[in-house]
Amino acid sequence: MSDLQCTAVAKGFGARSVLTDVNLSVAAGSISAILGSSGSGKTTLLRIVMGFIRADSGQVRVGDVLVVDAPRTHVMPQHRGIGYVAQEGALFPHLSVGQNVGFGLPRSNRKSGDRINEVLSMVGLTSDDAARRPSELSGGEQRRVSLARALAPRPKLVLLDEPFSALDAALRVETRAAVIRALAEEGTTGVLVTHDQAEALSMGNQVSVLRHGELVQTASPRDLYQTPVDLRVAQFVGEAVVLPGRADHGMVDCALGRLQLLQPIDGPVDVMLRPEQIRVEENGAAGSSSFEAVVVTSAYFGGQTMVTLRLRNADGLAITAATSSQAPPVAGDTVRVAVHGGVMAYATSESTPPVAAEVRA
Repeated sequence: MSDLQCTAVAKGFGARSVLTDVNLSVAAGSISAILGSSGSGKTTLLRIVMGFIRADSGQVRVGDVLVVDAPRTHVMPQHRGIGYVAQEGALFPHLSVGQNVGFGLPRSNRKSGDRINEVLSMVGLTSDDAARRPSELSGGEQRRVSLARALAPRPKLVLLDEPFSALDAALRVETRAAVIRALAEEGTTGVLVTHDQAEALSMGNQVSVLRHGELVQTASPRDLYQTPVDLRVAQFVGEAVVLPGRADHGMVDCALGRLQLLQPIDGPVDVMLRPEQIRVEENGAAGSSSFEAVVVTSAYFGGQTMVTLRLRNADGLAITAATSSQAPPVAGDTVRVAVHGGVMAYATSESTPPVAAEVRA
């Protein structure tokens, strides 16, 4: 069962098309992340689902209710039964935390305070916080209050519009965990729009990539990362090493040897693999599946070190590998590299010609 179903949703502003035939299904009780760069149309889609703007064409169902059948049907936002968490939180500064959370509740529920305290507890706050003003809260606490307010009326669906973008890294992780926990506890379906790849992959049961108004792929986080539909998606959802190659019979030949393909393709291709698939070892005896390389740069990021290498068997072609070694190689070291796992390949004529082996974020 789906708690949200968008069918052929389209929207333009003047001569500019913002959304084109978007089809999206979100299962009840799941979290779906819509990932896209600035200007991709993700917030426009969210605002159409919420009812803040009208679609030019298409349908939107929330549960069993048809809320959009453009251009004829447009149910007003307050009658859609959807919770909404805005990017900036949008708390009422003159009201207390408790009054903010209870704003959309019936008077009797506001007076008793039971539901208010219940949802505050869900998001990691306490009944003592109910008397505080928004100005007394940290950024993360304000986002939690916004979520509590959205959950208070028990909506089937909650929309989150980049709610963590203004938070620092540690606070983002903590607040994401609180959001996931609260939605799960209520059994509420969540739709998150974000431009943060790590956020989408870590929070979503499914992730949809929106590009120039078109939904180009919807998949589980693992499938999206490992088998992106095209090279542009591969380069958008994570770092990618791209090499020229030739594919045939489920294999591909490139500067890193003959590699197994995750999906069949034949002909000249751009080979895509992730930096963590490239295993880096101290230089030793040559093997049939490993290649000698010289370390050019080594950048330490705590849990991982990103190492730029030049392959000696490919006229100094540069690649980037990720290693979690406690003693990573440093510039000037000679190492051997080998590929672990299958790789993706895309027909060269269908992609933007990449700089060989460049890492794309």
